Amino acid sequence: MLSNKKSWKLVSITLVAVLALSLLSACGKSSENVVATYKGGELTLDEYNIEKKVLIFLSPQYAQLAEMEDFKTYLVNQQVAFEYLSDKATKEAKEAGKKLAVDQLDQMKEQVGEDAFKKMLDEQELKETDLKGYLEQVMISMQDMTDKVTDEEVKKQYEATKQDFTIASVRHVLISLTDANQKARTKEEALKLAKDVKSKLDKGEDFATIAKKYSDDKGSAENGGLYENTPAGTWVEAFKQSAVTLPLNTISDPVETDYGYHILKVESRTETPFDKLTQVQKDAIKNTVGSKKIDDFMSKDLKDIIKKVNLPKSPEAKTDEKTPTPETGTDTKTDTKTDAKTDETKTEATTP
Repeated sequence: MLSNKKSWKLVSITLVAVLALSLLSACGKSSENVVATYKGGELTLDEYNIEKKVLIFLSPQYAQLAEMEDFKTYLVNQQVAFEYLSDKATKEAKEAGKKLAVDQLDQMKEQVGEDAFKKMLDEQELKETDLKGYLEQVMISMQDMTDKVTDEEVKKQYEATKQDFTIASVRHVLISLTDANQKARTKEEALKLAKDVKSKLDKGEDFATIAKKYSDDKGSAENGGLYENTPAGTWVEAFKQSAVTLPLNTISDPVETDYGYHILKVESRTETPFDKLTQVQKDAIKNTVGSKKIDDFMSKDLKDIIKKVNLPKSPEAKTDEKTPTPETGTDTKTDTKTDAKTDETKTEATTP
């Protein structure tokens, strides 16, 4: 069960960093075409529109939010932040960030295929250079911030999140809000069935057999519901907390997540001390701290850098059409973790 945070308000800079922002020439900017001015530069309407198109390209669900005033402010702030930070970055960070942007672009093409990728760009009236420029700004900013993270900061972040590095083998049965025939269940129906499953397990029935029969998590059901030797941090929060706190070989009460209700049994659990972390894990922690530094920059420092914002006007809604109400707090799947209907893999070209 991998964690999927989908509301645009919750979009982390890290996530945006893995896929987004565009660089356009600063030449020929007229005052009528300037959306924001900040220390050392300006953001044009054309640049703003490119960023909006890139965001929708990466996460189509945000199209319905694009003309909301709060969302437009978010986009302007985000792009000013990455333009400013990428411009101030070190030469080394710029070189590394550009390489990361190319790698990310290649991965996207490989995932969907060259032809499909080009068609998707055409549908949003984007050029590949637009997307590449966006990625460069983000990756350069991230690289520069991450380069500034100290070993002490990495250790501090580990201590705050050490549960994420606990390795656990967990069996679970998922009772989702849709049955095997894709028929919707109410939460009450799902909970009742989950309690029935727990009752069978409490009476001693074999967990693997029950999982194969009842679990709606196709990623683990055929394996008897087992996720073996998995870092707890890859699971959604409620599932993770149960995995790291439930007494071994105890049948849990139903645990609710966005996917439905889970009955868990933890078969083994081992904490990972800091000196046993792999370099990949340490680098991931370092990236997290770098991402938080960008968050802090946007929330604390950016207001002193932006001098003026002139948000583009939203198109007037047609009077004979109903305007859909944007859902600003919905869960929208975009990152990637591990497939368990428990949380499908945590990678979301993970898009904003």
